[in-house]
Amino acid sequence: MKIAFLTPEYPHPKTGTAGGIGTSILNLSKALYHLGHDISILVYAQDQDDYFIENGIHFYKIKNIKVKGLSLILTQIKVERLINTLYDSGKIDILEAPDWTGFTAFVKPKCPLVIRENGSDTYFCYLDNRKVKFKNKFLEKRALKKADGLISVSAFTGHLTNEIFGIHRKFTVIPNSIDASLFERKPGKSNTLSILYFGTLIRKKGLLELPEIFNLVYKENTNVSLMLVGKDSADKKTGSSSTWQLMQPLFDASAIKKVSYIGAVDYSKIQELINKATICVFPTFAEALPVSWLEAMAMEKAIVASNIGWANEVIDDGNDGFLVHPTQHKQYAERILELLENPEKQKLFGTAAREKVKANFSHDLVAKQSVEFYKTLLKP
Repeated sequence: MKIAFLTPEYPHPKTGTAGGIGTSILNLSKALYHLGHDISILVYAQDQDDYFIENGIHFYKIKNIKVKGLSLILTQIKVERLINTLYDSGKIDILEAPDWTGFTAFVKPKCPLVIRENGSDTYFCYLDNRKVKFKNKFLEKRALKKADGLISVSAFTGHLTNEIFGIHRKFTVIPNSIDASLFERKPGKSNTLSILYFGTLIRKKGLLELPEIFNLVYKENTNVSLMLVGKDSADKKTGSSSTWQLMQPLFDASAIKKVSYIGAVDYSKIQELINKATICVFPTFAEALPVSWLEAMAMEKAIVASNIGWANEVIDDGNDGFLVHPTQHKQYAERILELLENPEKQKLFGTAAREKVKANFSHDLVAKQSVEFYKTLLKP
């Protein structure tokens, strides 16, 4: 099968950094390629038009057309022409795109189009209690309604997406995945106690709750440190250009001395940072099915994460991690301290977490599930 992915992001030196959407496409495309399928990655919003092949995968960089008031529609036309040229020349059979901002709303591919629900802007605004732009909601709804098939990375995301858009589309749950062989715990034991958060620094991921939580942890154990990894972002609620700047005054004067923020790092370095951490924390309010959780779990890290919506589709509270609401600062801190003070529980959680990832979120397994779904949309 010849499968194409249309995306605004992909983690590659030639295409720039990426968040969860790009990382999930990376994992899935690699697995599909190793199963013998032809893979093309179409990345728009690039600095130039370009084409290259790497490790057998075809990459098409697409530069957006910039004309005031017409940029989106002209870029969509450009992308549509590329997709249909590739289809007509026998280079692709099916196209997959994310639901984010509904880019495919007015794109008419000749091949079947699958939308994978990783969380639209409307979805995240709903979870984050923010007003969504009319344009984004309109485009996202149209894209979902005209897609030939829908995959949702979690049942929670699929049902909530239908609810907030007022649609009744059937969807198939196929989770995000990782290559667990790339995320294996390295031998050796650190003599320091450290908490790691990795991901975008943004309000919706609970980053303004984390200082209050860490303050409580530090009061009980002054040997612990907190490391933050990921790109900083603006805060729409306050208008601040930096969430990190908003976070700093929320730390106690003594606690902030044990906090380090190293910014975004190359995807290949994430494993090393996870391996060094004692535990990982994700006090987020808004996700679909976070790849970062899977990466930490695969490296046998005990994690304390949010208990909202999608969470119990990933973690069984008390068996392979802890789930706590981000605003329950005291309880969240207590769970962190419980793990920091109990290496045996860290090990039990970590072992169970890795086994769960291998059994349910392996990129090979998810690739096979995706292929079976694609086959239902292709003409015999």
